[in-house]
Amino acid sequence: MLIKLAVLFSGNGSNLENILSKLHQKTFGKNTFEVVLCLCNKKEAYGIKRARKFGLESVIVEHQNYKSREEFDKAVVEKIKESGADLTILAGFMRILSPVFTQNIKAVNLHPSLLPLFKGANAIKQSYESDMKVAGVSVHWVSEELDGGKIIAQKAFEKKNLTYEEFEEKIHALEYELLPQSVIELFCKNL
Repeated sequence: MLIKLAVLFSGNGSNLENILSKLHQKTFGKNTFEVVLCLCNKKEAYGIKRARKFGLESVIVEHQNYKSREEFDKAVVEKIKESGADLTILAGFMRILSPVFTQNIKAVNLHPSLLPLFKGANAIKQSYESDMKVAGVSVHWVSEELDGGKIIAQKAFEKKNLTYEEFEEKIHALEYELLPQSVIELFCKNL
């Protein structure tokens, strides 16, 4: 079965590139994954160049061109629906989504903390500075609550005496592992 994916990103696009290299036009069990849409809300984002390496042109929908969050979300929903995507992946898409999006699109999000702890944009720093002995990453369903949807998968590690840079590298390494693995498992239950 062909599984069509839409990937939404806002910046560097390292998680986008990871998804493209691990899932795009790859087969697992009886399912072949294809990224049918790369969508970005910033026309200068480096991730656009990363998508081009895979022969994919990103669709740019700049949020500042819309009067409201809902109008922007409506435009994004239209692009996703046009693409025919079975699942949307938020890979560093730095927008708070309204019900216009969350009630119309089946989407997963990657978050750099062990949810429900450290929601929002500063999760890595908050997690690093906390007294917790472990840290990690989460993949969850997108809901109306910021970083509050049902958790699909998590991976943790012991913080020990890592510097902030080492800690951040460890978070990203786990993200690159957990996100594609979670997407595969959503569709390939028997693997």
